[in-house]
Amino acid sequence: MPYRGHESTEGSDGVGGGLVVPMAWLYAEYIADELLRTGDLMPPTSFEFRAGRDALALTVFLSDTDGELSGIRVISQLEHWLSLTAYDQPWQEWVGLRMAELAAEESAAAAPSPDLALAAEAWRWLEETELLAPDLDAVPGGGAVSAEDDGPKVWTPAWRLGLPLGHLAIHLF
Repeated sequence: MPYRGHESTEGSDGVGGGLVVPMAWLYAEYIADELLRTGDLMPPTSFEFRAGRDALALTVFLSDTDGELSGIRVISQLEHWLSLTAYDQPWQEWVGLRMAELAAEESAAAAPSPDLALAAEAWRWLEETELLAPDLDAVPGGGAVSAEDDGPKVWTPAWRLGLPLGHLAIHLF
């Protein structure tokens, strides 16, 4: 299903470059960026910020089943996004299923979606990139930790770090 806002640069006579602007993805990314910046959880230039932004953008983009993200609906969607990004939810599986559904719709329509291509690239980065993060599953009492940076760390997929940061950013908004 093509998303609204997929306007091409072709004029009414059909002449032009045929550029399709990925408005749905760019808008989802903008919403995620604003939520994270408002939360002021980490510097916008950090990999952690990117992980949070991409995880939130995927949540926003994939939860928009009508293809009609609008500024007015953003506030009404916050609770839905909180439920999708909650700790006990199978977010990774949900993303995989929604991406597969959108890919099937794209192939049935025989029209490539630049939104889906950008979402797939963000998902690939979140899955394949590992970030060094505090080990939240470390056994307590293993020794005195004088500062947060001195605690045990573990390499983790970017989405595992970005998802809780995005969830917290929604709460802080």
